Amino acid sequence: MQEHLESVALYSPPESIHALDLVALRSPDVTFWSVWQGADLVGCGALKELDASHGELKSMRTASSHLREGVAAALLEHMLEVARKRGYRRLSLETGSMEAFAPARALYARFGFELCGPFADYVEDPYSVFMTRELKR
Repeated sequence: MQEHLESVALYSPPESIHALDLVALRSPDVTFWSVWQGADLVGCGALKELDASHGELKSMRTASSHLREGVAAALLEHMLEVARKRGYRRLSLETGSMEAFAPARALYARFGFELCGPFADYVEDPYSVFMTRELKR
């Protein structure tokens, strides 16, 4: 997964990178999942509680050797189900605006996420795209 963080840095200035570091991933308001294929880590993602009705997808990654294999889609389905069970009415995310992030934006759109403005503590940023979707219980 380290290669993903390095590639993000190629496209975004440091102040526009919003991935959670290890300390932030250990916060009580964050749940982190990893996806394994045998002994290989193939993906990960986190769900951060913004408030009792709103969650944020964070730090979704797929190992470059496992892109386009459905890892991210399976993880996203799982996180959506967990968000529903927690009673969230909305799930939001921030991702990059550059072409390298187009596959991620397409995945989120396929799962019903729509463009929105900044949420939580985010501000307008030309390197960021904000997306959200309502959740049905």
